[in-house]
Amino acid sequence: MRAELELAAGDDQRPNVDLLLDDLRASFDLLGEVESISLHVVRVLVIDDDERLGELTARALRRRGYDADASPSLRPLRTREVVVLDLGLSASLSGPERDALRAAQPIVVTGSADPASRALAEDLGATDYLVKPVDMEALVAAIERRKSEPG
Repeated sequence: MRAELELAAGDDQRPNVDLLLDDLRASFDLLGEVESISLHVVRVLVIDDDERLGELTARALRRRGYDADASPSLRPLRTREVVVLDLGLSASLSGPERDALRAAQPIVVTGSADPASRALAEDLGATDYLVKPVDMEALVAAIERRKSEPG
């Protein structure tokens, strides 16, 4: 950011505001990562096509001390973010999104307990498979297991 300002001042031009804002966002993201690591904050992304249910789940997790967000679709993941995924969304995922989820090893929640759903969860690299309605203590236990994993 400092370089952008110096270059603009040296050329007697206004700095590119979009570049400066991008630099600020990146700086705040990095600061948030350092803060999360140093304070042992666990970030959780709840992905559910039922936006109300996703937000209720995220709110319950925030009450338990997690930095939880809800989204109706996959968004770029933050470092070490634990993903709680409604398995029903898996059909709409692109190849790169599936790859990102496999890397994140999501905790899968679903209304279905059939063998095909379990196989799909395994294909997505799920570490846990929870059937809706999800018991919050079971979800917290799954997140705690993920939190204690190295990496």
